[in-house]
Amino acid sequence: MYVCVCQAVTDRQIHEAAAGGARTLRDLRRDLGVTRDCGRCASCARDCLREAHDSQHHGSQGACPNRPLQ
Repeated sequence: MYVCVCQAVTDRQIHEAAAGGARTLRDLRRDLGVTRDCGRCASCARDCLREAHDSQHHGSQGACPNRPLQ
């Protein structure tokens, strides 16, 4: 699913960035361009990043909270 329409960033890319070491929204902005334009994606991107970290610790690979898989 697209999280940031302005930069065409998907939840899958956020999960990959988290696996690669992204820990904060600032990391996502630097690596993927999230929130660089309008900023409307900030809360969803933060939720996806949190879920990605949770799934790494718990071994699951679900979608972002309340979001369908693509």
